[in-house]
Amino acid sequence: MTERSITTVNPFTETELARYDLMSDDQMFDAVKSCHAAFDQWRLTPVEDRAAIIARIGKELTARKEEFAQLMTAEVGKLIGDSRDEIDLCAGICAWTASQGPEVLADEHRALQGGRQGIITYSPIGVIYGIQPWNFPAYQAVRYSIANLMAGNGVLLKHAANCTGSGMMLREIYEAAGLPGDLFTVLTIDHDQSDKVIAHDLVRGVTMTGSAGVGSAIGKKAGQHLKKAVLELGSNDAYLVLEDADLDLAIKTCVAGRIYNNGETCVNAKRFVVTDAVYDDFVRGYIDAMSKVTTGDPTEDGTGLGPMARDDLRQTLHDQVRASVDRGASIACGGTLPEGTGYFYPATVLTDVAPGQPAYEEELFGPVASVIRARDDEDAMRIANDSRFGLGGGIFSKDESRAVDLARKHFDTGMVFINHFNLATPEMPFGGVKDSGFGREHGGFGMREFVNAKAIAVAA
Repeated sequence: MTERSITTVNPFTETELARYDLMSDDQMFDAVKSCHAAFDQWRLTPVEDRAAIIARIGKELTARKEEFAQLMTAEVGKLIGDSRDEIDLCAGICAWTASQGPEVLADEHRALQGGRQGIITYSPIGVIYGIQPWNFPAYQAVRYSIANLMAGNGVLLKHAANCTGSGMMLREIYEAAGLPGDLFTVLTIDHDQSDKVIAHDLVRGVTMTGSAGVGSAIGKKAGQHLKKAVLELGSNDAYLVLEDADLDLAIKTCVAGRIYNNGETCVNAKRFVVTDAVYDDFVRGYIDAMSKVTTGDPTEDGTGLGPMARDDLRQTLHDQVRASVDRGASIACGGTLPEGTGYFYPATVLTDVAPGQPAYEEELFGPVASVIRARDDEDAMRIANDSRFGLGGGIFSKDESRAVDLARKHFDTGMVFINHFNLATPEMPFGGVKDSGFGREHGGFGMREFVNAKAIAVAA
């Protein structure tokens, strides 16, 4: 990014893709005002009509799936198969929201004391500002915007600089599907300007996905201006391999869960907490499987691992690996910076991981797995919760009912996956606790995050 422009770069070829001018403050404020003007009309649109447009957005996403997937892979290095899957997920979100939105947002009627009648209506509140990261250029923006458009709000998007083109394409798709102009607005602005958007009188809510440190700053700024916020932040999700786990399933799933999206996912499986009874067998199989993952051209089907999105992100990851080794961790495979073009980092396994190391304490945002030995199942659960984060996690056990009981009563996270790994499901709430943020998206919850639950009481 130069002083007043954004340059996107292909992380596989390290060549320039496109340049985008940054907005002036006047252009930015005009965009906010135009979005609010569009909201003022949209909020009066019947919810069924909103749903019809949301459904068409899903179909338009599917129609432009290959074009969008190729752009995302070019901008951030995602495997082309992962990019296609991402568009399918976004289309699924649109379909579910269009189907269930009218019911989720329908008025509720309650009998009140004294014979009065109560109505609870979910009214849109205005313009919602979303600050989104680069790792899922379509999904991160779709996740909050579709819910809020369904609720009747206007939406602003400040996308990560390196996937600016994806934000622009999403706006094209929304409007091609019939969404009114300016209702979904992409802001090409810098961080200082972003603070001014949060402070703007016409902006009523802020949602952000990213690191805990940035989330804390955004939350503070939103709170300063009494704006509601939803924060979906990072994590170091623990996957427990209990004494009765199916090891073949656990190994296969934990490899996929660590390297999915090149390891650059907030809900990737990151810490693997393995009970002593099965530790040696799991580690032997896991190292063997991770050692066979090869890097390559992300546009080719069958490539195991693409490049990381930016060189600075790769260097940060490598610094965390080296710091962990300096404090006692061991590299079982990978762990070296490769030469050549492309921001590649090999699939890496760290063992002897313990408190005080970045591999234990921090989020490693790339294809590096932290393996931790636990005495038994109870100790594994303790280690899983020994984290300032709490987004997701998993349990591998042949006793499904016991695993569900552990998830329900003891796992201190927003999501738990039993005997599988998953990213997100439109039908289920998505979000975390502790330093992983607050608020929920998906499953109808996101449609009610930025609405006014208005109470209307009618005399008897």
